[in-house]
Amino acid sequence: MKFSSIIKGLQIGAVASLLALPASAGDMRLKFAGVFPVDHQGSKMMEQIKTDIEAADVGLRVSVFPANQLGSGEALLEDVARGNIDFAAAFLYADTDQRLEFLSMPFLVNNWDEMNSVIRDLDSEYNVILNEILADHGVRVLGQNPEGFVGIVATEEPKNWNNFDAKDMNIRVWSSNVVKSMVETLGFQATTMSWGDIFPAIQSGIVDGAICCTKTATYSIFAQSNVGSHFVQYNSIPENTTYYASQKTWDELNEEQRAVVQAAFTKASDDFFAFNRESDAAFEQKLVESGYTILKLSPEEQQAMANKVRTDIWPLLEDSVGKDLIDRLLASLN
Repeated sequence: MKFSSIIKGLQIGAVASLLALPASAGDMRLKFAGVFPVDHQGSKMMEQIKTDIEAADVGLRVSVFPANQLGSGEALLEDVARGNIDFAAAFLYADTDQRLEFLSMPFLVNNWDEMNSVIRDLDSEYNVILNEILADHGVRVLGQNPEGFVGIVATEEPKNWNNFDAKDMNIRVWSSNVVKSMVETLGFQATTMSWGDIFPAIQSGIVDGAICCTKTATYSIFAQSNVGSHFVQYNSIPENTTYYASQKTWDELNEEQRAVVQAAFTKASDDFFAFNRESDAAFEQKLVESGYTILKLSPEEQQAMANKVRTDIWPLLEDSVGKDLIDRLLASLN
């Protein structure tokens, strides 16, 4: 074979190879990590974000890694801060910065409307404070995803459940001094216990219930196993995950790309919130149908509990969160 023929063949092969390459070969590739199980609605929202960003055709491609594939919530925050991961959908733990304890302040919000205006509004003082803290770690907030309120699962109706008098009931709490103090302020006895010990402890009568779960989780985990009979809806602690981005990645994006990314995350946050609000109502009905009793405070009782907990319990966080931040939050809620 002549040399010219070989060259021509190579040229044709090269052209064919170029034609075979996807049009997106030069696009920026972004890693998006999450903690939700693969079939969870939160993971479906991650796929929606990927689809919306790529459909905008602004030179971005997204690879989605749900179900802790790239690490737990604690690890994800550190990797996003370093720029190893571009986006995350995860809980923000205070391991990295103790000021993040403010995210777990009980009775910060009292209902779904307040979750929307305080937690989801990126211009709220809550998110202004959060962005100030995360900026120190090279991270920025893109959206918030409150899934519902953690309530108390109980084996019977607590005495005086709607005031601060003694309940004559021992409740499991997780390893948080603030949560333990809050539960005791409400009139319960509190026993710190790991998640894995809850079922045998309730079944054997070591504890009479647990603060642990949203209505959705209460139905799926407890009611379907015929454990517990009452759900006390104190609306004290919201279950929330955050969409956040590496500042290094954000700085590499142009203005058009940033607008597309923010729009995709905002839309997903809106859709996820609507889904969770509807699910809360649907699973409340399922709990009732399964034989559970739902105990709800009146708006006045809810506000009275919020006021007492904010006055008595929030100061316990001053050493970790900072009195100035707590004062700013409190002022924004009044």
